[in-house]
Amino acid sequence: MKEEKMVYSTLEVQKKLGIGRNKIYSYLEEIYKTQKPFRVIKIGKNYRIPKKDFDAWINGCQIE
Repeated sequence: MKEEKMVYSTLEVQKKLGIGRNKIYSYLEEIYKTQKPFRVIKIGKNYRIPKKDFDAWINGCQIE
């Protein structure tokens, strides 16, 4: 039984958005401060982005 991941890594979000390494880190840092338009979790220097929130945002749904 394979457990499904609940979060995306920085690299996964970078590839989905098609932006560079420096840009994704500055973008996620800004989102981390406001937690909008989706949630970002920071563990040390690493970011994790909940799949549910990111997917809703990228698909144009409202996140509450």
